Amino acid sequence: MTQSQPPLPQPQLNPQGITFDQYAEFTPQKLELRNGYLGYGGQEQTGFQLAVLTNMGLLAALQHTGVSLWVDALNHHLRQTLAAVNAEPDVAEAMINRLNRAIEDIEAIAEYLENEKE
Repeated sequence: MTQSQPPLPQPQLNPQGITFDQYAEFTPQKLELRNGYLGYGGQEQTGFQLAVLTNMGLLAALQHTGVSLWVDALNHHLRQTLAAVNAEPDVAEAMINRLNRAIEDIEAIAEYLENEKE
């Protein structure tokens, strides 16, 4: 009988627990630092990283890194995803235009809020 891997942890806005099976599968027994990166023996790290984000909660992660960086990440991800979609040229252009407007608005809000902190 083969033992199946537990599901990857699923980060939410607020901190959540992980299961013992997820802990056992995805938490390294020994973390190593190589060239400035945390790792362990060349294993896939996605499960460990998702477990940390699950325990931390995405809102806390956002507060510790800043909104602008998350906006940049979202912008990058959405552009890559849209580029991979096989859409009609008019639809693709419309989606890019909507993304451009949305990102501009979010960036303006983020900049305003960051200036209010100062």
